[in-house]
Amino acid sequence: MKLIILLFLCTIFVTCVQQEEQSSTTNQEVTSLRQFNIPEVPNSIQFAGETIALDTRDQIERFDRELIVNNFWHSNTILFMKRAHRWFPKMKEIFKNYDVPQDLIYISIVESGLMQVRSPAGARGFWQLMPQTARQYGLIVNGEIDERLHVEKSTRAACQYLRNAYEELGSWLLAAAAYNRGVRGIEDALEHQQVDDYTDLQLNAETHRYVFRILAVKLIMKNPEEFGFHLTQTQMYPERKVRKVQVTEDIDDLVEWSLERGELYKTTRQLNPWIRQSYLKVPRADTMILSLPDETNNSITSAVMNDTIKKNL
Repeated sequence: MKLIILLFLCTIFVTCVQQEEQSSTTNQEVTSLRQFNIPEVPNSIQFAGETIALDTRDQIERFDRELIVNNFWHSNTILFMKRAHRWFPKMKEIFKNYDVPQDLIYISIVESGLMQVRSPAGARGFWQLMPQTARQYGLIVNGEIDERLHVEKSTRAACQYLRNAYEELGSWLLAAAAYNRGVRGIEDALEHQQVDDYTDLQLNAETHRYVFRILAVKLIMKNPEEFGFHLTQTQMYPERKVRKVQVTEDIDDLVEWSLERGELYKTTRQLNPWIRQSYLKVPRADTMILSLPDETNNSITSAVMNDTIKKNL
């Protein structure tokens, strides 16, 4: 009888030890899952042919803030990458044509996240252009047409603005800052504070963060795996292949016009967000170009290396 009781107690002891070990292992796994790998601030970063040293406490902490915010703002950063895969190839071609460094394309991420958003101040589109600025660079903005929502045309306008800012300020980094505060605002700040570098300026809170956020977004999107983002080709948004249709006369009913061409009205509006009404009045002596789906080139290729993803970002 004593032997049976002893064996029973031993069994209970062994069971308790095993449960404790399993519990300890589970706790360790949970703790491991809860740990975050905090990104390290590099000693410097390259941007538009300029080397920005991150060697002062102010610069390190400013960059660190933007790196952490954008690295752990997972849902938005993932969507930035997905959208960039669709839009960056065409936008980079435009930047090349205007001889503007392609690093400045990340301004569009900071401005809008590549969404056709409207700011409280009235700026719209990927590049968040105000109506007056858009018209200054040749875009049509009225109650029927808003070319700030035309990706190609608004990107050309942004390139012209950035090139003009560079010619005024002599630095692409300062040109990027001017996109937020304006060329005159940056010039006045440089003169008043008697400095010639963006990192030495004391600016308003938004512009103070602006360029460092661009730098952080660029670093993360160019090196996604290093920051824990592992996206496959099939998860990325494919570039939209379209055919161009010239329109020389007013379209009284865009619904009927679309259906006659075998397209949904929704599709026409999605591919031409700059059209603001269900009709289109063509400016006198002008030709409007509308985009419609090119069904022969809209397939999604699944077997493409991650190198292609990085190239597009």
